[in-house]
Amino acid sequence: MLIHPWDAPRDDAEWQQWLAAHDFGQLAVNGPPGEPPHVQPLHFAYDAGRGEAVTHLARPNPLWRAVEADPVVLLSVVDDYVYVPGPWQAEPDVPPEHGVPTSLYAAVQLRCRAHVVDDPAHKAALLDRQVGHFQPEGGSARVAVGEAPYGSMLSGIRVLRLEVTGVRAKFKYAGQRSAAVRNRIAAGLADRDGARDAAARGHVLRRRRE
Repeated sequence: MLIHPWDAPRDDAEWQQWLAAHDFGQLAVNGPPGEPPHVQPLHFAYDAGRGEAVTHLARPNPLWRAVEADPVVLLSVVDDYVYVPGPWQAEPDVPPEHGVPTSLYAAVQLRCRAHVVDDPAHKAALLDRQVGHFQPEGGSARVAVGEAPYGSMLSGIRVLRLEVTGVRAKFKYAGQRSAAVRNRIAAGLADRDGARDAAARGHVLRRRRE
């Protein structure tokens, strides 16, 4: 992922705060030689304090063999993406039809060392942590070994503890463009009001002020 200086996060807090609210991504794991990587869509719970993410998958998932062969994996998250029409990008001294269309988006890639967890008690604790992230209001029983309702299901899953060893983050929101173009993009997103337009507009305005 190419990251220009104007697209880079201002600090770690920027990407960490964004990631805290974007907890669905794709886990990429190296496949056998000659085959493409395995890519698994999944929910995860990222913990900045621990420097790790937690997730789980069904035991029959073909990803496990690849993880055990090469535990260096990449967790990729992309969201708040929009298409920007060419005329919105034209500088004031350029004809609107000469503007170049582009995409705006936020992306965080976590390089991780994957640790497979099979111990039932450890799995239960990590599953409770993941559920707690998504359901802070509660409402579900705790996972306990040998206890209903989830104890009997523990053998059917494996948990992944993803130790973060590197981070690449990008906030591509017209940071290199003039104030006139950024203002036009923000206005265009507000008028269009499509899926993700409000979130993208928030990034354009927020990073303009920083």
